[in-house]
Amino acid sequence: MNGKKHEILDQAREAILQESTAIAVLASYINDEFAEIVDLCFRCPGRIVITGIGKSAIIAQKLVATFNSTGTPALYMHAADAIHGDLGMIQSEDVVICISKSGNSPEIKVLIPLIKNMGNKVIGMVGNLQGFLALESDHVLNTTVDRESCPNNLAPTTSTSAQMVMGDTLAVCLIHLREFGSQDFARYHPGGALGKKLYTKVSDLVDRANAPKVSAGSTLQDIILEISSKRLGATAVVDGEKLLGVITDGDLRRMLEKQTDIQGVAASDIMSRNPKSIAPEELAYAAFTKMENLKITQLVVTGKDGDYVGMIHLHDILKEGIF
Repeated sequence: MNGKKHEILDQAREAILQESTAIAVLASYINDEFAEIVDLCFRCPGRIVITGIGKSAIIAQKLVATFNSTGTPALYMHAADAIHGDLGMIQSEDVVICISKSGNSPEIKVLIPLIKNMGNKVIGMVGNLQGFLALESDHVLNTTVDRESCPNNLAPTTSTSAQMVMGDTLAVCLIHLREFGSQDFARYHPGGALGKKLYTKVSDLVDRANAPKVSAGSTLQDIILEISSKRLGATAVVDGEKLLGVITDGDLRRMLEKQTDIQGVAASDIMSRNPKSIAPEELAYAAFTKMENLKITQLVVTGKDGDYVGMIHLHDILKEGIF
């Protein structure tokens, strides 16, 4: 292994450079026809049906997932299955994208005329501009590559990378046209950490019933007991529902370092009167970012009138699995 280590590393770097160079060339293929394809997909009243054979079919599945998650309804159809019954998936208002490197696969040659006879527009994503698919398509997405990164120039490697990037480029342009924002993205990704990051609000994490709070006249003992029992490292100082300030365990330590006579010390004597706060309707992610920027571990949650709602701690956000 040691003797071949450098050879392996050189081969790996060469493969990456070959593929990255081929992908960079794709930028020169972006032309007026590409803009027409984007417009066709954007105005499509039906779905974008994406099909292919072999490795191109796998790329088709990935692009369908990307389209669906970014606001463009899409459907996957395997080219071989299509000519054995699955052609019924295609509805009159759909646009079909067919992916193929050569554009000359037997299944493609059978499928494309059938789709065109149905009256659907066909976009060929193809690496051979003289092949059957390119010549028969209404529009062409050029994914031509000089060679595969496979040392035998046989296994689909560079060509499938080019297909992936061209499909993603089409999806990105559609995202811009649809003005598809983070809130739209959240609607399609409600599960997992991503969904929680885009959906979870501060109000979802605040324990209002056990929000730490003391009055302005509360004694040092009351303050320490409240901070300890609620385990958030701080307590709010309130007058009814009105927030007056906040006391953190750091405030307590600094006070004890400065004075030895603590008899008669009240909450109003040591509280910070302008605590860092956040509104309950804000995203938990925004709370995390604010804590990170301010280098603190908790934020006071306040309503529109400055009323005390509760407190959110960094651990509440991490425990929720948002990050």
